[in-house]
Amino acid sequence: MVPATRDTSRVGSGDEPLRHPRRLPRRLARAPIGVFRLGLGGVFAGRLLMLDHRGRRSGRIRSVVLETVAREGRAHVVVSGYGWSAQWLRNIAADPRVRLWSGWGSGRRARAEILSPAQGLAVLEDYRRAHPRAARLLSRALNLGPLMPDQPLPAGAAARLPVVRITPLQRMRSRRRRP
Repeated sequence: MVPATRDTSRVGSGDEPLRHPRRLPRRLARAPIGVFRLGLGGVFAGRLLMLDHRGRRSGRIRSVVLETVAREGRAHVVVSGYGWSAQWLRNIAADPRVRLWSGWGSGRRARAEILSPAQGLAVLEDYRRAHPRAARLLSRALNLGPLMPDQPLPAGAAARLPVVRITPLQRMRSRRRRP
């Protein structure tokens, strides 16, 4: 008989090992992409954004729709609910140049920055306090255990759920002089 090993990467509380988060069906997760491509992303009221990123192996442009958890000026902050297994996160770690689609109109050039675990923890804490109901629902979907506003986040939550800041780049102005 082989002794059971304990999963040390778990984030939940208690003795049960952490299960993998539930995945959205691919069709459902990709449904908003067409809406963004038509320039109609404003119907999501700033809650969702679309990110075009380059595949680290294929070099092909890929698209993903993510929920904005915070805004820092013009920058959007998102969380990888599937951690480092998310291909979009691994792709932007390899090449942070992205195209951000948010609101009405077309995408614009942007840069993605993966925040340190300490910075990520602060973002997750702010989100949990500002949106307690959504945090409870997400904690169940991601199998994190209860995320009560009056309790600290589970140990390792920021490492398991990387936080990314996406900052639009300044538009290049034409250098032509007007007469």
